[in-house]
Amino acid sequence: MKNVVLIAAHKACPVPDDPLYLPVFVGSAGKPDNGFQRDDEGDNISTRNIRYSELTGLYWGWKHIECDNLGLVHYRRYFSLRPKDAKNGFLDAVLTSTEAESMLQRYRILVPKKRHYYIETIYSHYAHTFYGEQLDAAQEIIRDSCPEYLPAFRTFMKRRSGYMFNMAIMRKELFDQYCGWLFALLPRIEERVDDSGYTDFHRRWAGRVSERLFNVWLMHQIEQGTIRRQEIRELPYIYDGSVNWPKKIASFLIAKVFKKKYQKSF
Repeated sequence: MKNVVLIAAHKACPVPDDPLYLPVFVGSAGKPDNGFQRDDEGDNISTRNIRYSELTGLYWGWKHIECDNLGLVHYRRYFSLRPKDAKNGFLDAVLTSTEAESMLQRYRILVPKKRHYYIETIYSHYAHTFYGEQLDAAQEIIRDSCPEYLPAFRTFMKRRSGYMFNMAIMRKELFDQYCGWLFALLPRIEERVDDSGYTDFHRRWAGRVSERLFNVWLMHQIEQGTIRRQEIRELPYIYDGSVNWPKKIASFLIAKVFKKKYQKSF
């Protein structure tokens, strides 16, 4: 079984010494090599990285890699079966090729544990902290181009948890199906979103919207019986950094009460 997990990275950085992983230099168009696989080779959307973020690496992998299972993680965020070990050595705690192969023999999709928004719905949290019109545009495009996904979209937007970060590992045929669906929608959504006045932080909106769309796609597959719930495995993940929770909570409350959008990550 050949499994490949792309590591989306916008700069050179330490990566796991494991054949499972392929670091990809996302947004590499017009930039010098950094030793990683570039995402501007062959069929690519590297120049759209300012909006698409890690999705330009996802697209490159979809178009160029043949394998049994394909996935995506980030250079500072990985799946892990031993998250406590990250305190002693971050890269030593990431999911290994042996661990991945064992699980992929039993499951068709590996996803990160759900992120919970306890006092907000998926939609309201996004609308308060980013721009709700982006999700509105996504709903319009889904209604017009693939209305069978509309019930899942509406249901998910009312939920308070979901799989985030565009992280997943799945059977290549499912990966192909998902990417074919996603990358047909995003350009059409772009046509309806005017981001000319956005900061660079907010201009990465397509990558954020896709985090929500992955859940919509997955919900629809479950509803249709294409994927069974027991074929999905949630995994812990580790993050090589710290979250300033007091500032994040304060910024969220300011966004909710005073309608001041986030201006950076926390």
